[in-house]
Amino acid sequence: MAVYKLFPDKDNYIFTEVPQANAGNDEMIELGSYPVLEVGQTARILLHFKDTEIADVVNNKIGNTNFSASLNIKLASAYETPASHSVHAYPIFQYWDGGLGKYGDLPFDKSGCTWRYATAENTNSWTLPHNSVSMSSGVTGSYNATYPGGGNYYTGSGGYKLHTSQSFETNDDLDLNIDVTNGVLLHYTNSIANNGFLLKFDDDIEFSLTSSIRHKYYSADTNTIYPPTLDIKWDDSSYTTGSLTVLSSSNAVINLTNNKSAYPDISKQRFRLLARPKFPTRTFTTSSIYRTNYALPSQSFWGLKDEFTEEMVVPFDTEYTKVSCDSTGPYFDVWMSGLQPERYYRVLIKTELDGATTVINNDATFKVIRNG
Repeated sequence: MAVYKLFPDKDNYIFTEVPQANAGNDEMIELGSYPVLEVGQTARILLHFKDTEIADVVNNKIGNTNFSASLNIKLASAYETPASHSVHAYPIFQYWDGGLGKYGDLPFDKSGCTWRYATAENTNSWTLPHNSVSMSSGVTGSYNATYPGGGNYYTGSGGYKLHTSQSFETNDDLDLNIDVTNGVLLHYTNSIANNGFLLKFDDDIEFSLTSSIRHKYYSADTNTIYPPTLDIKWDDSSYTTGSLTVLSSSNAVINLTNNKSAYPDISKQRFRLLARPKFPTRTFTTSSIYRTNYALPSQSFWGLKDEFTEEMVVPFDTEYTKVSCDSTGPYFDVWMSGLQPERYYRVLIKTELDGATTVINNDATFKVIRNG
């Protein structure tokens, strides 16, 4: 699969409302900007993905560093969303603990990082650029005298820009899909320490006194199927038609030929496709013309949809989910270890036939089963 999903080993959101409280085990992570007793508050998200899992994908699945990476975080609810705003992502500079707290705990939990402190038991304040404190080159943080803290982060390193963002307008889908390719690359090469990523609103939106902006997202501890993921994508396609005819008619049949219906979550499966006209031209032959395979057009793509929620788990991507082809016929690879186990997935094919884009839903589904 040329889209591989990694899940966080820790996440948290830190908030000024209780600057020494941990929420590392909450079902939600939140971006917020709202007043409490006429004092502006804010909330930011922290996520971390294991070095070993990133290295495994790059070394053993991709085989090189030609990849793209993005944070994919699903929205649960949103209140008082601005007409226009952005969410910013940065690699985190300082080590932090995840923790076991939840928002609203009384007494508040101190098992992990908070707005004020980076580590458990309210130890190791976040290092911030203020007064006589100097920061490493390319490292910064935002200092608020009322609520010092909020994390520190890289803006750049070694000529790489590490600050990325996603902009939203009225009526946009508020799910987050933020490019963090440079950050992941520098984590992989050990050019910067992997302390994960911090997400925040625009500087001029944070600490609002006039609106109560609260965007809640599903965390790694959610009991839903929407935990945050780091999506690593690469082009694994190869297109050689050999003696095969390229399918052109939209009146066609496209089916999986080798679907076993269930796969362990440690495997890679190559799915083979049989593509042919629905009504082949009559010819005199000693074999069935219905078994003659065709190549799909070079601009053909595969995707995966969750069978229960009907949401695209792996969307069609013109660069990273191309259908390959060899002398036998069209195919594509899926790494089952990059999907959530105990879920059913439906295979969709998108291609151009008769000059029009067509999405083929051929009722091909499979289940990923948990190994062991």
